[in-house]
Amino acid sequence: MDKLNYKNVYVFAEQREGVIQSVALELLGKAKDLATTLNEKVIAILVGSQICGQAQTLIEYGADEVICADAPELKDYLTEQYSQAVYQIITKYQPSIVLFGATTIGRDLAPRLSARLATGLTADCTRLEISEEGELMMTRPAFGGNLMATIMCTENRPQMSTVRPGVMQKADREIGRKGNVIAFKPTFDTTKFKVRLVENVKEDKGKVDITAAKILVSGGRGVGCQEGFDKLQALADVLNAQVSSSRAMVDAGVIAHERQVGQTGKTVRPDIYFALGISGAIQHLAGMEESEFIIAINKDKYAPIFNVADLGIVGDLNKIVPLLTERLSKMIVK
Repeated sequence: MDKLNYKNVYVFAEQREGVIQSVALELLGKAKDLATTLNEKVIAILVGSQICGQAQTLIEYGADEVICADAPELKDYLTEQYSQAVYQIITKYQPSIVLFGATTIGRDLAPRLSARLATGLTADCTRLEISEEGELMMTRPAFGGNLMATIMCTENRPQMSTVRPGVMQKADREIGRKGNVIAFKPTFDTTKFKVRLVENVKEDKGKVDITAAKILVSGGRGVGCQEGFDKLQALADVLNAQVSSSRAMVDAGVIAHERQVGQTGKTVRPDIYFALGISGAIQHLAGMEESEFIIAINKDKYAPIFNVADLGIVGDLNKIVPLLTERLSKMIVK
């Protein structure tokens, strides 16, 4: 295979119901850095139905070109339909690098494309860099988060990776930025459409996604039980924050998995992160250490969380949190 025929950094611009997902904009920011190093272009792949009107948003966040596959078959995400469309785009334009968000859609789509393209895929990357030889170095946690492994795909193209939402930072939006929009008409093999969407049922949880929260009040094993999390919720209500947790509380059935921060949960980057009763295992730190300001409360003064905390309080959170909530409720005017 002549690798010189493959060029440019592509981003699968995930959208849901016509709304570009934040992870796509984050990936465009990183793709811009990679493309600058390679002296190549950033190209977004936008797939959906009546979706091409969103292409300008992608251009303003860093895409030089947007390849838009617009078809009724692509209205809702279905694995086979999306796989066929994106596969045709990749085989036609031959990108050197393709980035996906490590979302439910990205984690479903990327490995299927990897198999069809006979190339490698590195999942859940936390760092992407270009080597001196121009290869993509994809770094991700390994061995339970105790080791960071850097993986390269030197023999095959494209080089593919998924990246968790919240890991990369969006580039500043450049309103009015110019770029090209290329219409792509996929050809579908409908005989392979074995799944159809019968009904789309949404559960309204009335909560903000923790990856989008500015303030997170996160509890670990030290919180103990639901009663302890009720205290955290009271603090979160005062701060207009969201409650999250470590894996221990998810495994205990106290908190839903969608609220989990860490290597097997979500990566967050809030302005303020309260780590309450969280020891600070490396798997949890991987999901929150990029927070702007970290406040930790733990009875164990040797807890690893204090090594990354900007402010640490050694004490019983069950006594400190209610006092903090009371004090803040008097100070904060809503």
